[in-house]
Amino acid sequence: MDKDTLQILQNAHTEFNTRNFNLAEGLYSKFISSCFRSSNCEAGKLAAAYNNRGQIKYFRVDFYEAIEDYTSAIQADSQFEVPFYNRGLIHYRLGFFDDAKSDFQTALNLNPHFEDAKVSLQQTLLDQQQKINRGY
Repeated sequence: MDKDTLQILQNAHTEFNTRNFNLAEGLYSKFISSCFRSSNCEAGKLAAAYNNRGQIKYFRVDFYEAIEDYTSAIQADSQFEVPFYNRGLIHYRLGFFDDAKSDFQTALNLNPHFEDAKVSLQQTLLDQQQKINRGY
């Protein structure tokens, strides 16, 4: 990966961390495009770019676009637990409890100490049971 491409990613992270989400999203997209043009990107860096771009879309409540980015992050690096967790949160919010359970369980399989994933899985199981108990 060349220095310019790495700089784009670093700039994207900086903008993301200072909550300049529009600029960060554009930089993440530029980094992702650059990765595909050069076919020379580290899987973890590509996954982080997709995950963070997904977060920006999540904040905008563009849930289905965020799910696409989280899924792309998982495809880039299937050992990165965070996009599984993030995708699980959206599935939970949309009421897709089986998908949420699967994502949270995968995140926990990858990182058994991921406390937010444990809490979210427990809440998903409770809410799913309540839905069943109410008859829908």
